[in-house]
Amino acid sequence: MANLISILIGCIALVLTFVGLVPLLGWTNWLILPFAGIGALFGLISSRTSGLYFCLIVMAISALRLMLGGGVI
Repeated sequence: MANLISILIGCIALVLTFVGLVPLLGWTNWLILPFAGIGALFGLISSRTSGLYFCLIVMAISALRLMLGGGVI
């Protein structure tokens, strides 16, 4: 059950990450990182690891976008 919650949170975070890829909306990635982190915590307590890795990938995409945009843009 925790893995399913983690995947669901990861899917929501991924959709919001695509919104954050639009120029001048990069600040939304600051909101996405903790949200995906909560999903990763749910994946951590699960017996399966697919939700954990999915949320970590979403966090990596969001962090990369923040690094490329200087943290704001």
